[in-house]
Amino acid sequence: MKGQGRGRNPPASRAWKGDYAATGCVSTKDGSAAFYLEKVNPMKLMRVTDPQIVLELIEKEFQPLVAETAALEEAGGRVLAGPVYAGEDIPGFDRSTVDGYAVMARDSFGAQEGLPAVFECAGEILMGQPAPALKRGQCYLIHTGGMLPAGADAVIMLEDTETLENQVHAYRQVAPGENVIRKGEDLPRGDEALPAGRLLRAQELGLLASLGAREVKVYRKPVMGLLSTGNELVPYTTAELPPGKIRDSNSRSLAYLGRKYGAQVLESEILVDSFDHFLEKGRSLLNKVDFLVFSGGSSVGARDFTARTMEELGEPGLLVEGVSVKPGKPTLLANCGGKPVLGLPGHPVSALVIFSIFGAAILQRLSGRKPRPFQPAVRATLTRNLPSSSGRTDYVSVKLEQGNGRALAIPVFGRSGMLRILADADGFLVIPAEKEGLLEGEEVDIFMWE
Repeated sequence: MKGQGRGRNPPASRAWKGDYAATGCVSTKDGSAAFYLEKVNPMKLMRVTDPQIVLELIEKEFQPLVAETAALEEAGGRVLAGPVYAGEDIPGFDRSTVDGYAVMARDSFGAQEGLPAVFECAGEILMGQPAPALKRGQCYLIHTGGMLPAGADAVIMLEDTETLENQVHAYRQVAPGENVIRKGEDLPRGDEALPAGRLLRAQELGLLASLGAREVKVYRKPVMGLLSTGNELVPYTTAELPPGKIRDSNSRSLAYLGRKYGAQVLESEILVDSFDHFLEKGRSLLNKVDFLVFSGGSSVGARDFTARTMEELGEPGLLVEGVSVKPGKPTLLANCGGKPVLGLPGHPVSALVIFSIFGAAILQRLSGRKPRPFQPAVRATLTRNLPSSSGRTDYVSVKLEQGNGRALAIPVFGRSGMLRILADADGFLVIPAEKEGLLEGEEVDIFMWE
C-alpha cells in the first residue's frame, strides 16, 4: 500500500510516520516535497548499530532447543537442561587427604620434637578396603584417598613420623578433622550437584560419574545450515580456476567454527545471484536446520538478495541491517519463524570475526548455554598505536610473540578479503566504540582463535 504526503524537508533516508515509512520523494511545483509512504512492520526495519544490542537481541528473540536424554559418555560439550541432585553423599566415607597414619587426634596432643606421641601400628589400610575399628593408642598406615577406620578422626602426615619396629613416633600433634575429608563434605545427599544451563566440561563429567549418573538431560545439539553465495565462487575442490573465479574458502572455515561451537553442520551447493534461487534453497535448508547462515550476499549492491530472502523466510523477518563494527558492518540477522538466520559478509576476515561473535552467541543460545560474564583472553602489550572511529567497535587481528618476559600483541594488517591475515593471526583484540583508538604500550585482552 502506498500513499503520498507533503513537506518542506524531504527525508534524507527512511523516515517514520506511524506505521508507514517514507521510501522516496519528488519535488513539486510549489517547492515542497512529495514523499511515498509504505506500510511496514517497524520491527523489520530496526536499525541496530551497537554489537551489544545484537547480542541482547539474540538472547531475547531465540530460545534453547528441546531437551533430550544423552548417555554420559556422549554428553561432553552439551548443556544441562535441568538441575542434577546428589543421590548419595560424596565422598561416601571419611577419607584421608594425605599419606600418613590414621589416629585419634587426642592421642597426639602435646606431641613435639623431643617428646613424640607413641602409637602402636595396627596395620595398613589397603585402598578400596575398610579397616577394623581403631583403639586408643593405635594407628593405621593409610594412603591418600583411603577410608578412615572407625574411631579415627585425623591423619598424621608420614613426614612427621618415625617408625621403630611396631611403634610409630609422631613429632607433631593434629587436630580433629585434620587431613581428612568427611563423608558428604564434598556434596551431601539431596544437594544440587549441577544447575541447569551448565556446560558439561571434564570437571562436570567427573562429578556426574562420581554420582553414578549413566545419562543426563541436555539440550538438543543445534543443526546449522550453511549457504555460500556469489557468482564468483566455485567449490574449494576445483583443481583449476576459471578466469574471475575464486574457491569457496569460507564454507570450510565456517563449518569448522560451527562444529567447534557445538553444532552439526549441513551444507548446500553454492548459490548463484538470483533471488528465486536464494529463496528456494534457503527455504529448503531452513526446514532441515535450527540455524541458517548465508556467507556473502550481505554487502551493499544491486544483486543483494540475502535481505529479501530473510524477509520471505518467516515472520518477524529481518531484525538487524548492519552493525557498527569493523570488519563486518553489513551483517544481517533475522528471526524466521523462531529460527535465527545470519547473513555474513563474504570477505573471509569479516565472516570469521562476525561468526565468532554473533554466530557463536546464537549457537550457545540454542544449546541452552547461559551468557558468560567474561571471556577467556590472553593479556598482552600492544606494540603500536591503533586508531579507530568513535562510535564503532573495531576487531583487529593480532599475532602474539614473547618479548622481555611478556606477551606482545602485534597487529596484522591487510584488506578484509586477504586470507593470509587469518593464517598469521593468533586472535583479535577489541577497540570499544567509546574509544578513538589504543596506544602503543597499552595492556590489551586478546581473544584467541584457539
